[in-house]
Amino acid sequence: MISRRIFLQGSAILGCSAAAHPLMSSVTLAAAPGDRRLVVIILRGAMDGLDMVQPYGDPNLRAARPGFAIGPEAGAHDLDGFFALSPLLSDLMPLWSAGELGFAQAVSTPYRDKRSHFDGQDMLEAGTGLDVPGEMRRDGWLNRLLQSMPGARAETAFSVGEQELPILAGAAPSMSWAPEARLTLSGQGRALLDHVYHDDPLFREAALEAMRITDADDPAMAVPEDEGEAEIEPSMMSSAQSPARQAATRSIEALAEFTAERLRGETRIAAFSINGWDTHRGQAGLIRGPAASLSAAILTLRAHLGAVWGETLVLAMTEFGRTLRENGTRGTDHGTGGAMVMAGGALRGGRVYGRWPGLAEADLYDRRDLMPTADIRSYAGWALRAMFGADRALVEESIFPGLDLGADPGFLL
Repeated sequence: MISRRIFLQGSAILGCSAAAHPLMSSVTLAAAPGDRRLVVIILRGAMDGLDMVQPYGDPNLRAARPGFAIGPEAGAHDLDGFFALSPLLSDLMPLWSAGELGFAQAVSTPYRDKRSHFDGQDMLEAGTGLDVPGEMRRDGWLNRLLQSMPGARAETAFSVGEQELPILAGAAPSMSWAPEARLTLSGQGRALLDHVYHDDPLFREAALEAMRITDADDPAMAVPEDEGEAEIEPSMMSSAQSPARQAATRSIEALAEFTAERLRGETRIAAFSINGWDTHRGQAGLIRGPAASLSAAILTLRAHLGAVWGETLVLAMTEFGRTLRENGTRGTDHGTGGAMVMAGGALRGGRVYGRWPGLAEADLYDRRDLMPTADIRSYAGWALRAMFGADRALVEESIFPGLDLGADPGFLL
């Protein structure tokens, strides 16, 4: 199997690489002692936290994004008088009201400046902060947690999907299982494959074969090339779904349902990914698909976990945020600070956590990005302490080497 790093190695457009490609996905699960359940969702492609959890109370947001729909007047749901939830995540508002949904704003890994999907995701899943890109640790922080837990049954850890998640890679052995899934390829994905592989005789044929498989699977699944830039009324945002996006959402629902089934048994830790968050152009259209998948994943977990939901925490994490200012194609580029989505019955929800740095130019990182005010690993670290009793020294020195946990943000019940 070709690794995701090799997939586009040597290509001229590594900036939007296979790390954000919609065909890359997997799920991992592991058994561990105790009653608490942890689900980690990797949002591949760099989710725009300023769009999903809009700080509409900061006037600089509207000034920097004149082409974006922002705030309650544009259909977003007010959360606390300063932040509003994107209309694309409307289905999650009942969880917010029930205290089962929350967010952390202005968070990031220690990764800075290069803004590579590959390196950013590697650092996020390795859980490290002082690595030299290209020389990062190959084991994942969930695997290091399992190795430290008395009674954890490493042999029950396995991957669900076509590709292993690095977050659970390491000394603990694992098995794989690939569910049946429909292969869909959007218009944007087709254009990307054609552009990358047009002059490469080896990969060009593979790309053409992927398109042929997609067409044979269902001709109606193709997404129009201009869909990413299509305008849409705010009131229609949560329901407008192309056939391809509907299929992608159903696939995520199936994976989440399978995950919930395992979590009702011996499994205590699960991880999977949701792709498609790289929105350089036509963001209003392109972000609808992954947002629908994120909502579907969380709601499916809640519906199928039943009483176990009360012992569950979901952390949805992305490799980095996106630029404050919209670009010339009504999208956003790779940034630094971003947002994390949290859900579950074990969460003290109904809150947006974190210290807001402001969006004035002097407050930005490198005068372009949201300034991180917290290490995203600290939220994961406190979750491991509260849910699995991980020692603070173990968290800071082994699971997340170099991390300063700081004060407990108090986001767990």
